[in-house]
Amino acid sequence: MRLHVRRVLAAAVTMTVAGMTLTGCFEEPSAHEAVRDFLVGWQSGDYALAASRTDGDPTAVARALEDARVHLDAASFRFKIKSLTENGGESTADFAAEVDLGENNSLWEYTSKLPLHLVDGVWKVRWSPSVIHPQLHEGQRFAVEAKPEPRRSVLDRTGEPLQKDATLYVAGVTPVTLGDNAEKAVEQLAALTGFAQDRLLSRVRSAPPSTFVPLVTFGRLKFGQLESKLKAIPGVTIQEQKQPVAPAAPEQIVGTVSALTAETEQELGGPQRAGDSVGLTGLQKAYQDNLTGSTQTSVVTLDLKTGEQVAELKKWPGRPNAPVETTIDSTIQEAAEAALAGTRSATMVAVKASTGEVLAVSASHNLNEEKDALAGKYPAGTAFSIVAAEALLKKGVKPSQRLSCPAERSVGGARFEQVGLSATATQSFQSSFAKSCVTALASLARRVTGDELTGAAADFGLGKPWKLPLKSFSGKIAKLDSDADKARAIAGQNVEVSPLAMALVAGAVAKGTWRPPLLVVKPATPDPTAEVLPAKPPAPVTLDAKTLPVLQAMMRAGVTSGTAAAAATGGEQVSGITAPVTGKSKKQAWFVGWQGDVAVAVFAEEADPASYAGRFFSALRNPA
Repeated sequence: MRLHVRRVLAAAVTMTVAGMTLTGCFEEPSAHEAVRDFLVGWQSGDYALAASRTDGDPTAVARALEDARVHLDAASFRFKIKSLTENGGESTADFAAEVDLGENNSLWEYTSKLPLHLVDGVWKVRWSPSVIHPQLHEGQRFAVEAKPEPRRSVLDRTGEPLQKDATLYVAGVTPVTLGDNAEKAVEQLAALTGFAQDRLLSRVRSAPPSTFVPLVTFGRLKFGQLESKLKAIPGVTIQEQKQPVAPAAPEQIVGTVSALTAETEQELGGPQRAGDSVGLTGLQKAYQDNLTGSTQTSVVTLDLKTGEQVAELKKWPGRPNAPVETTIDSTIQEAAEAALAGTRSATMVAVKASTGEVLAVSASHNLNEEKDALAGKYPAGTAFSIVAAEALLKKGVKPSQRLSCPAERSVGGARFEQVGLSATATQSFQSSFAKSCVTALASLARRVTGDELTGAAADFGLGKPWKLPLKSFSGKIAKLDSDADKARAIAGQNVEVSPLAMALVAGAVAKGTWRPPLLVVKPATPDPTAEVLPAKPPAPVTLDAKTLPVLQAMMRAGVTSGTAAAAATGGEQVSGITAPVTGKSKKQAWFVGWQGDVAVAVFAEEADPASYAGRFFSALRNPA
């Protein structure tokens, strides 16, 4: 919902007729003065002035004009004279009206006529309610009907909701039952809730008298605290509403929803009304305007005796709301939740390797799925060796090339230490890769240029300007000006990535093409009023056809003969590597790999991420 700015009252009514001003067009007595005084008085709220230029009872006319403003909950009236004709003692002014319906977020435009006649030599407006509007007659009043649509859901890839219904409690009134107690009831409700008393009262007065008017909405806890006090206010009744506001997994991606409060109403500006729900986090916040749409509003006339509608003068259908369709796979999400159940400081992202669609996002209870799994900035560790290996293979380095794996090594002045792996005299490049021997891998820095490493990183989407509707991080690689810089990059010490970015790297190796991530299929943009769609994501990048099968075999070796054996589950073949983060005090490590069309990245502290991947793939094979 966008901020609705109340329009400032004009200082005077525009008095233009066919391109020339009225001043001086008629001899005295002239209808010009009466028209001007009446419309200026009406527009500025000087109803006594307006009433004095009519032939009606001044008190009754002033009250009728004020009632029109109150019953429309109007922020302002503006008028423009279109023509003025005179025929003897009779005159007619044609005018256009613009009524700002304030928080109802609509500008009502209509045309009408002012009939005038001479009374004792003075021009007077011939008074009747139809002066206010041609279809307003004696015994009738205006009213504004607002019909908000229920909040729509965030959906998984099969169209199932990613949240459950929760009960909201709406405190409201039926104006006809309040009688003269409207102000007292609203005053007590405002004092209890913090909402502006004048705004609540305006909603009551502008609504059809026999219609329930929602004023304030509460969640379960807040309602429990205030229930007895609310029910003690004369005329206030409570209605229960079911809305899809309780998030299912991935909860922090779906996001939380709150009932509208006085504080959020002030922050958002308007035109929120009671009964509205407000997305606070995740997709619920990002797509707030899509999920809620805008309120359907109608201006109607009512019979004062029966309260029944006589005519609908204008209707604004509002902006339709729509669900948010995501790529989340609830079955795969359940597997991710099971894999990290009871863990600490671990995150996991699973994507569809062939499309880049985000299938699942999970995090330990002390981390956040959006901030840490999608947007976390973590050292890449030797997980970056996947990218580096592609560049090295292009340069002719063979998987069988023998490399030493000492406990320590210095490259260009940068020192590396192999932790958690017995140093060996020599082993192949493939074995060093599969076992993440950082001292062996760093020694290859001189075989590749800095531009070649950064180019490979770009091919795998690292640092590219892809975005999700939520916070996300595509990665960052430092300038590689020296052998030491390149060695640190191969070891992932000067490269930052997110679990999402590394899951996309795994998907690229699995299917041979890097693809940008996709989380939301529809709507196309979080802003339903945007005239320009968001920039297109980067184009997919096809990896080198000659090096791809070699790189895939090296990734498979990570499970069959390397340190990622725990990821194997006995089902469909799993490929991937475990990659420690070196040069840090915390014990951190990655698993980056895939099974079938599901690519996954796991980042964990003080734990084996391959074991979490194994749990995940096992849960996929044996869903609960």
